[in-house]
Parts: sequence; structure tokens; C-alpha cells
Amino acid sequence: MRSFKSILLWIFIVNSLFATKVSVEKWKRGETFSQYLNERSIHPDILKSISKEDIKFLSEIQGGETFYELKENDGTLEQALIPIGEEMQIRVAKARKTGLYTFDIIPIAYKKDEYSATVTIESNPHSDVKKTLHHPALADKIGQLFKGTIDTRKLKKGDKLSFIYEQKTRMGLPYYMPHIKIAMLESHGKKQFIYADEDGYGYTSTKKSQAYTVKGRKKITYTRRVPIKSKSSRFGMPLRHIRITSSFSRRRWHPILKRYRPHHGTDFGARRGTPLLAVNSGKVIFSGRMHGYGNVVKIRHNGGYVSLYAHQSRRRVKVGQWVKKGQIIGYVGSTGRSTGPHLHFGLTKNGRWIDPMKVLRRKSAGGTILKKFTKYKETSTTKYKKVVIKNAKENKTKLLEYMKAEGKPFVWDDFTQTSMRIEDAKRY
Repeated sequence: MRSFKSILLWIFIVNSLFATKVSVEKWKRGETFSQYLNERSIHPDILKSISKEDIKFLSEIQGGETFYELKENDGTLEQALIPIGEEMQIRVAKARKTGLYTFDIIPIAYKKDEYSATVTIESNPHSDVKKTLHHPALADKIGQLFKGTIDTRKLKKGDKLSFIYEQKTRMGLPYYMPHIKIAMLESHGKKQFIYADEDGYGYTSTKKSQAYTVKGRKKITYTRRVPIKSKSSRFGMPLRHIRITSSFSRRRWHPILKRYRPHHGTDFGARRGTPLLAVNSGKVIFSGRMHGYGNVVKIRHNGGYVSLYAHQSRRRVKVGQWVKKGQIIGYVGSTGRSTGPHLHFGLTKNGRWIDPMKVLRRKSAGGTILKKFTKYKETSTTKYKKVVIKNAKENKTKLLEYMKAEGKPFVWDDFTQTSMRIEDAKRY
């Protein structure tokens, strides 16, 4: 027994001597990567080691983004992990032998686990889930699941809400939004299952065609074909003839670098000199060279959108200029890091990269459109839409087994942990 205690004491002393701590930080809005290095007393020579292909990702660090720093007890930075999207991150690491810092872009290591929970209704599902499980984002997803499906105003105190959800975690904390798979309400002596689609919206059955009702108070809706007054709210294509050569991906294997990199845009193949078109009306906020992107034009549009047109042979617009949808803003080229003439087209919404092909329209609208009008009468309209509920039977079985076992739900802490081991940080 004395020997075992001695071993424990030795382990405690070693951990104390070589302890490192992880701090959770927020990237300052407007801060550049160079400024970050200067604040940490890291020699700017590290910038010279960054390839032209990778240096463009420095501008994709989002203001307010959470990142992690691993420090020695004296405050010396050992490593920093800075996300550049949901799947990839910048790693700055200090080599033990030389004391020099290195730069790399690596996949983000996270765990993805399934959790079950039962919450007793005291006030409403949103408040009770937040209070019981200490997970505000999960409470928001419960609200989304019930919206248009369950009238939560009819729930009473003592009703039970059970559900299964999937959550990514990183450094022991929730990472991005959870995904609820299935839920069940026990109310008024009846059980009601709610199935979630891949976007987190709820349905009371697993049929592929789901019915939903649109109700109005003394209002009836009808449609009539009217001339188009404006196309400014519709996004068009950046080229007249579309040929996609590489799609949007948060984690793509780079054919040249032979490693994973984000591809925050869509590549369109075209001949050099092919005109590039503004996908929507807006203001030019950048027109110049941008590292690996070469000649670039960026346009800000309504609704929080910003479009990016890279690798141009020649730009035709200037900063501050207002452009119309379909206006020529430049020409296809191969400037920057490029294997041949093409357009790399990127699109952000509220500062986050999104898949452009979910917004762009392949076909332009005609001369007229169907427009909705309303008259004030009592009306109730049933509509249908196709949805896909994956693994519905399997999730229902899991939920019933969990409820039968009467297991205790996992309660998330208040995120006050300040010391932990970084699982995806390699030491040198």
C-alpha cells in the first residue's frame, strides 16, 4: 500500500513540474494573423514558411471565433489551434529542440457521441431543457423541432419530454450545434413521437410526403402571374455557360499538396478571357491581388451575402463601385495558385462560407412570376412536402430502450473548465 501511494505521489509531482494549461480564447475582430504573432512574441519569419496556397486561409479566421492555446506555467505559448471552418484548423506549434514555431493546417479532432435525456416539464420545453441539461444550443434545437409540429402551449406541468441527440465535442466542450434524432412527449396520458429530418425540423410521422397546414385569420391566399419588377433578390450564375470542376467542401483532399484542405467555394472551368458576371447587384468591397487567389473581386450584396471571384486574368471594376446583376466584373484567368484557367467562386453569408450551389440559380426567371395575394377570410390550406427521415425505426427503438432503463441524462457543465489535455495537438 505504501509503495502504491509513493507511485501516486511521484505521478502528481511530475505532472506539476511539466504541467501545461489550455486556455479558451476569442479571436479579436479585425485582428490579423501578423498582429496575433506579434502579441505572442513569435518571430514573423514563420510567415515565410507558409505556402502561397495556405496563406490565403489566414484571412478566413473569423472574428469572435473560439480558439485554443496550450501554454507552459510561465505563459510561453506551446501551441495554438485556430479554426478556419467546421473541419480544419491552423496549428502554430513550438518545437522543443529548436524553440522555433511551425505553421500547419490540420483537420479538427472532435468526438461525436449520442446522448439520451428525459426532462420533466415545469415551464416550457425550451426553458426546462436549458435549466436541466445546461445546454442552451440544445434548447434552441428542441424549439426548432417542435415549431409547426407541437403546440407547446397545451403542455402541462409534469409532462415528460424524452429525446436522443448527437453532439460533437472538442476539448470536453460542445462543438457546433447538436442534432436531435427523435423525441417523445408524454402528455395527457398519451405518447407522441416527433421524428427529425437532417436539418432538425420535426414531423409526427415517417412518411416521405408530409402534410402541413397553413392557417390564417380571415385570410385566403391565391396566386396570379405578374410581370417581374426586379430580379435583385435572385442570385444568378457567375458565367453564361456552367461547367463545375470542383465542388464546395469543408475537408477536401488536395490533389497537389497531398493533404486535407478546405475548399470554400465552387470551381467553374472556362477558357481564359471568358467574362465573369456579378451574381447579384451590390457594392465592390475589394478589387486586387489576394495571395493564392490571384486577381480577386469581392462584392457585398443584400441579406449579408458577399461573393468572391478569384484567379481573374483582368479585373474590370474598382472598390466602391456599384454593379448590377449580370454585369461583367472581370475575366477568367489563372492568376495566383492555379493549375489552369478557371473561376474559383466563393460565397459567404454573415461572414461564414456557404455552398454557393445552394443559392445560385441555374436558370434565370422569365418575364413573369407567380405572386401570392391575400384576401381576408377564414381559411385553412393543407400543403405537402417531401422529407427524408433517416433511421426512424432504429432511433425509436433506442429511445424506448433508454426510457425503459430509466437512465440519468448527461448534464453539461457550465463550461468553467480551464485545464485539460488537447487531444489533437501533437507535441514535438
